Amino acid sequence: MPLILQTTLPFAPWMDPRTNRLPGVLPLEGDDWLRVDEAFAAQMAERNRLIREVPDLVHALLPQGVAAAQELYRRVLARLATEAGYAVGADAVQRPDGVSIPLDLSQPLLTLGRLVQEDLCLLDSVGGEHVLTGAILCFPASWTLAQKIGRPLSDIHIPVPSYDGGIARRVQRMFDAIRPEQPLWRANALLYDDPTLFQPRREGVPRPRPVEKTYLRSERQCLLRLPETRAVVFTIHTWVLRRSDLPQDAEAAVLALHP
Repeated sequence: MPLILQTTLPFAPWMDPRTNRLPGVLPLEGDDWLRVDEAFAAQMAERNRLIREVPDLVHALLPQGVAAAQELYRRVLARLATEAGYAVGADAVQRPDGVSIPLDLSQPLLTLGRLVQEDLCLLDSVGGEHVLTGAILCFPASWTLAQKIGRPLSDIHIPVPSYDGGIARRVQRMFDAIRPEQPLWRANALLYDDPTLFQPRREGVPRPRPVEKTYLRSERQCLLRLPETRAVVFTIHTWVLRRSDLPQDAEAAVLALHP
């Protein structure tokens, strides 16, 4: 399988004191929660392949998440109608790479997964916590959707050592406070030897420690509140690039990241 890589990273979270520790969340400026980058065509081809060949591994939607998924579907289409390179029609959308994707409201997340580079997760407030009720997750970084669907944030992050009780409470307060008019964003970064985008891993199975540390994997994650269903949308845009493609100061600093 050919490598799917970017050559530039728009933001280095380990270089900014606002974002180099958890939760590292900042207000999102404007409507910038969906992006098209240099790897669009290659990433979308891989998303198409995964959705076609292993849909049960990359998609889940609980009954209580359907209304939110349909609201997100409508919102994404409205957003793409203003995005350069997209042509939104009544029955299909032409992507910037020229591929036409049929529209299907009965499969909202599967359709959106073939339209945008971002993975999309839906979280609904249930009993004082936000629960994962639906997702299209083509590029998991060491987690498995089937293990996380239907679980609250506190359970989802159990394998993350730095996600302790204090961080969990701060994150839950943040989720409760998200306003539709003010989305949020954060970014992470980890070093890998394997640049594969689809890297599911079950709880208790550690991510292999990188030896060469050849690749940097960074996720830009946005959080927005849907105004009708009040669900929170968690978007994940994934960059994978060679560490050597980073600016010299960023490359030197990134080696201090936990493997």
